[in-house]
Amino acid sequence: MTMNLPNLLTVLRLLAAPGVAIMFLYFSRPLADWFALVLFVTAAITDWFDGYLARAWKQESKLGAMLDPIADKAMVVIALMVIIGFSSWSAWLVLPATMILFREVFVSGLREFLGDVAGTLKVTNLAKWKTTFQMVAIAVLFSQGVFEHYLAVSAEGLDPGQVQAALAGAAEDTQNLRWKSWAMHSAGILGLFLLWVAAALTLVTGWDYFRKALPHLKDET
Repeated sequence: MTMNLPNLLTVLRLLAAPGVAIMFLYFSRPLADWFALVLFVTAAITDWFDGYLARAWKQESKLGAMLDPIADKAMVVIALMVIIGFSSWSAWLVLPATMILFREVFVSGLREFLGDVAGTLKVTNLAKWKTTFQMVAIAVLFSQGVFEHYLAVSAEGLDPGQVQAALAGAAEDTQNLRWKSWAMHSAGILGLFLLWVAAALTLVTGWDYFRKALPHLKDET
């Protein structure tokens, strides 16, 4: 096993995956949301760098090929778990997250079953786009949590009537509630849209992998 820079970045991304959840155990919100967002975005950026550097420096290795998809899946699964855990469990969030989690488990099991012929399930360009949409969607949804808690902090001490008046523009918005509310709702809508796109790509790529694996799943007669 070779521990070069690309592999080191992959290992750090793998370790960052549980770190996203740990942020919410040791820090209060919105600080935890900020730390989780920065950690997730930084780790997601390394997903591009480690592959690029491995190819550019001709340092591609079996260790990196094995760890890279594991790190990606760990980041997505744990981040979605955290987001759902701190959400209102809306069906618009839970359904695409469920589709994504189901596909990741299904394809991982398929690869494990195929063993030596798992190379037939090579990562496609569409699967790379799927991962990109997942990463961006999760980052946007984490930012929604940041805006939500800054809005709550700004509205603290105000009665509901004052908050509604400020949001409606009927009263002076001394706490900048309007733009924080707009940012919170915009991040939520954009994040959900991107997550649904990622879920659709997830199902398409999952079916593609299953179709390619079918010849190896037939019983010999």
